[in-house]
Amino acid sequence: MHQYLSDRVKNLATSQTLAMAAKARELKSLGKDVIGLSLGEPDFNTPDFIKNAAKKAIDQNYNSYTPVDGYGDLKDAIITKFKRDNNLNYESSDIVVSTGAKQALYNIASVLINPGDEVILPCPYWVSYSDIIKLKGGIPVEIKTSIEDNFKMTGEQLLNSITEKTKMVWFSSPCNPSGSVYDKDELKEIVNVLDAHKNIFVISDEIYEHINYKGGHVSIGSFDKIKDRTITVNGVSKAFAMTGWRIGYIGAPHWIARACNKVQGQVTSGANCIAQRAVITALNENPDKIEYMVKEFESRRDLILDLLNNIPGFQCNVPDGAFYVFPDISHYFGKEIHGVKIKNASDMSMFLLEKALVATVTGDAFGNPNCIRISYAASKEKIIEAVERIKNLLV
Repeated sequence: MHQYLSDRVKNLATSQTLAMAAKARELKSLGKDVIGLSLGEPDFNTPDFIKNAAKKAIDQNYNSYTPVDGYGDLKDAIITKFKRDNNLNYESSDIVVSTGAKQALYNIASVLINPGDEVILPCPYWVSYSDIIKLKGGIPVEIKTSIEDNFKMTGEQLLNSITEKTKMVWFSSPCNPSGSVYDKDELKEIVNVLDAHKNIFVISDEIYEHINYKGGHVSIGSFDKIKDRTITVNGVSKAFAMTGWRIGYIGAPHWIARACNKVQGQVTSGANCIAQRAVITALNENPDKIEYMVKEFESRRDLILDLLNNIPGFQCNVPDGAFYVFPDISHYFGKEIHGVKIKNASDMSMFLLEKALVATVTGDAFGNPNCIRISYAASKEKIIEAVERIKNLLV
């Protein structure tokens, strides 16, 4: 019956992060001791002050449909957060709350991309960007970066990628999967290029904003030259360990936000009522409240880099944010290890899962075929054991 599926869905790639997690679960169900370092999910519990707010909301009988774009007092909290943390000024009608940041991204693509529009993606990029663009008939235009430039595009690269069909630039900082963070001068260089191209919009995915080891996160929307063409996407999944609560949000020019509201009203309507009430409490707190998680992630980053740098053929940069390392493992391409030929990063990722029982994700999924993504959102004990397994397999 496969022939009855739409061409759209038949051409859609499966999320490689979710696919690898599913394969890891399958092996676990067979009794295999798999260490999962594929998903971008904090291993911390949601902080008690947030859980208590959710419990209070249940007791207060929040159980009805919510406004499509979010509760008014949640939008107020988002406005305050944007001003406090990002130097961004929005009004209530500029905010849309969605069922996770992924839905927010999909909404934006739905209202801005027409068939044939080009969207510039600095590589590596989060797995879903490219396929969301393709679902809307857009054309992803990749800007290749490497470990030598810390996986960040330059203004010159951006300028050379712009054509008359360019509609949008789409990137994350801190970046998933590389952990790279654009500083103010690097963003200024990008803004100066875009200042000469008034018809190009920017999606800035800042979901890892608070997991930043350099400090001083800078939002590209805070630059006056580009603020009226920037859509800032954020959420609570990563920084507040709330992945399953599914709340994301955007700050955008009024007309874009209202268009996203229109789309969402026809797809899912408003996000979960209890989760929204809890997020009000989360965003109203000072970010210092979650600093203990950030410090632990930084400690794990240092640990995993130290361990991976002792494996011949693993080349790592030092990520300044998020909770991933993105080592270049192309040294192994073309080699045969324990009877298995490693042709590419996908082969390496599968090899590590099947032979070392360590789940990672191929860099192909992120637009960089020389690397694999390893999440260190796991205990130090699991990180040590996982890297030891990889080293024993490869060395």
